[in-house]
Amino acid sequence: QFKLIVENPEKPVASGLQVTAFVEYYPESAKDLQDRLLLLIEDDIVDIPLLGLIPCCYLEIQSEINFGAVIANSKIISKEISIANHGSSSGTFKISYDGVVLLSIEPTSGVVEPKSVKMVKVDICTDVPRIIKEVIKVELEGCGCTEVWIKAAVVEQVLKVLGISCGNILECIHFGPVYFGSSKTEQIFLYNESPESVDWVAVLEDDAIGGEMGTDLQRSADAALQELSFKNIVRDVDISTLILCIPNQGTLLPYEKSLVTLCFSPKKFKREFGVNESSQKEDFVLFLRFEPVGNKDDYLQALSDATTAIAMNHPHHMELALTGSGLPVMLTFNPGPVIKFMDCFLGEKTQVLCTLRNESESLPVTFCFRKTANFSISPEKGKIKKKSAKDVIFSFSPHQIGKLKVKQVVDIIGTGLEKNNLQVLKTKSFHQIYLSFIGVCKSKQKNVLFKINPGITPMISNATGQFVADGAGQCTDTAPVAMLKSTRTRIHTHWINRNCNGDALIAFPNDRAASIRPGEWNKKYRTIFTKTERYNYIDPEFTYTEYERLSKEAHNKYYTDFISNLRQRRLQKDAARQFYTYNNSVNIGLKPAAGLMSPKISITDFHKEKLQFKMLPLDENCLLTSRQLAEIGSKSSLKEIWSGLSAVPYSTQEKEDCNLTLTSKQLHQILIGPSTIDFGDVCVYSTTARKLHIINKLLVHIWIQIEMEIDELQQTSPLSQVVPPLTKTHIPIVFETNTLGMFKKSFTYTINNQHLGHVLVVAKTVSVELELSARELILKPVPGYLAETEFRTTVRVYNTRNHPAEFTWKPIITDRRTAFSIQPVKGFVEAYGDLECEVVWHPAFNSPEAGEFNLCVRKGNTIKLKCFAKVTLHK
Repeated sequence: QFKLIVENPEKPVASGLQVTAFVEYYPESAKDLQDRLLLLIEDDIVDIPLLGLIPCCYLEIQSEINFGAVIANSKIISKEISIANHGSSSGTFKISYDGVVLLSIEPTSGVVEPKSVKMVKVDICTDVPRIIKEVIKVELEGCGCTEVWIKAAVVEQVLKVLGISCGNILECIHFGPVYFGSSKTEQIFLYNESPESVDWVAVLEDDAIGGEMGTDLQRSADAALQELSFKNIVRDVDISTLILCIPNQGTLLPYEKSLVTLCFSPKKFKREFGVNESSQKEDFVLFLRFEPVGNKDDYLQALSDATTAIAMNHPHHMELALTGSGLPVMLTFNPGPVIKFMDCFLGEKTQVLCTLRNESESLPVTFCFRKTANFSISPEKGKIKKKSAKDVIFSFSPHQIGKLKVKQVVDIIGTGLEKNNLQVLKTKSFHQIYLSFIGVCKSKQKNVLFKINPGITPMISNATGQFVADGAGQCTDTAPVAMLKSTRTRIHTHWINRNCNGDALIAFPNDRAASIRPGEWNKKYRTIFTKTERYNYIDPEFTYTEYERLSKEAHNKYYTDFISNLRQRRLQKDAARQFYTYNNSVNIGLKPAAGLMSPKISITDFHKEKLQFKMLPLDENCLLTSRQLAEIGSKSSLKEIWSGLSAVPYSTQEKEDCNLTLTSKQLHQILIGPSTIDFGDVCVYSTTARKLHIINKLLVHIWIQIEMEIDELQQTSPLSQVVPPLTKTHIPIVFETNTLGMFKKSFTYTINNQHLGHVLVVAKTVSVELELSARELILKPVPGYLAETEFRTTVRVYNTRNHPAEFTWKPIITDRRTAFSIQPVKGFVEAYGDLECEVVWHPAFNSPEAGEFNLCVRKGNTIKLKCFAKVTLHK
């Protein structure tokens, strides 16, 4: 079957030339052939083998598909197997699988063209944690049967709380005793022990069993029962102010650790009148839960219909217990709090020794005395250990005469969080104690000297007006000059000077000694009686030059501006301090009751404002609480809208809201589910629907878009909705199929075109089926009728499926015929309904006492019914 075509050369072949020969192969059968070709080169013989091969396929497939570690989040994931054909002809393959773990394998058979690759898609469902190790058998043409292993590890998404130093799992953090008003921090690692990223949020459980707030756990049971009213007070307290978690939301990459700071800031609760609160200790036991965002099937189950089956998938929540105690500052002063100093004269000093005692058995106390005029403290600050004392000297050094009574502020120094950086503790004053200092400064007695007054008699003088007291008897550096406004008196004023300027000064006659001193160039002096302008001599050797005067004014202006700037800066700091004090979403930096008029609101508006207060935390650093989430999700708080919603944002507000990127805390307040919709048994060619609930607990609009690429769910509508704030609605998910078997697929949705989610749809497609109340019937005579007339009874037909069933009764005819009949012979049974049929036995000569019927359901099952007539013979 080989043919050689060549012309052998007659002459030797010169160098550089060649001879070409053709070998043709014509196979006559599907067999591989082998031959040889002999090439004679002078005395040498070259043997050239010839092989004739029939075209065939050479298929090759992967031996294993490994999905790796995936999260059990009820999602359908796929991977592909490649079947490569390295041969020269097409090859066929066939895949068989008899397990129940793998959802679908497409295609299960086909043809692979030569020099090409065929891809086979394998789907698995991550609904429950498990280890998947399945094998599928693949028959390859020319290679026989081979096995392909499908492996996957479906694990839960686990969040763990680890210690900073040890790295072990933490179940409880003990803050220990902390003073009221101060803070204490602890740091932990939040660890994502899963192969996928997770958005997490921290929720403080304020309704958890075992939680305690403000209770002294060391007290007896009888003492605790005395404060039952205190439990009612604590129940309405927002405990998110006691615990601070930074950050309280975020995203963790696979196997990533994130540093989380927990801050405990105990606050004292007000008790009823008559309870001694000075040394009241308060213990706190709280629970903080770290959980993945979303997945609220436990709440959505209550919203579903009773006939709806929801496969619950609880994510793994990490719960951390927090314990701590709040203690009051117990610093006593002996003597105190009113301290009286001995009377002293100006320039003298009196001292009082005071003992400061720290009565606390758990914590030391750091104190600092503020500076107070006329009083001094040594030492001004210090630290006292627990159950210890320290002596402090109070000194009274008066700088003025009289009785001095001041309030001395004692600052208790502790740690607290900064407003700008909440992860850093700052030393500050968190508590003040007030002392009263009382001291009397007496004046010394002095001798009053009198001297003759040769000038004008002053307004205040002795009886004769001849002697004037010389103050303290001290000499002054300057001569006395008496000056007053010229407008004060008009005695003896000359008529020419009646209209003199009011800014002129009057010189008394006894100031002659100072009249030649350097005066001010812009001042005018007049005589006391006639108001005549008086000569004012300016000595050029003593007065300022123009340059010196301007320099002095500039010098004064520099210090005046400096003091003004210091005051302005102090006022700005004080304003900024007040702004930060009231910088929250309620006061927005304004001091309450500072001239603003309260708006007039109705009861409805008040309820809405109260709801909004519960809706979002006042501060971004404020924790979500379980009671807050439960109150927001209650039916009375949300408006139900089932139709008329917009498919796309139209208004400016809707467009602005729907373009927002939501945080993990906000996404946690949007419920879409259930995450798994189980339709149960569904008949082919039938249509059934389940509700996909959408609950928006935010104060902004959200835009929900569903991406539906599943043929069996194409009747679902609408696929896009804008959900208003504080609203709940639903989208009917419609399922319809004409293929028997198990159905399990997932579809995705987006929130605001950014945040992705998915829902798993599960159904078991079955044929129409009817059931009978009994498979065997015994017919007895009807009371009141003759035995020879007829026997009657009934059988009930049940339809437990979701599609009407058409049935027909067909009797099984034997040689003896049948004496039984059923009415109605055919008909319909509605979905989830039933129908009663009557069976009658007609007695006659030689009538058979047994009979059988087949209940034939169109496109469904067939059930056999046996009937027996019980005849009683009377003698």
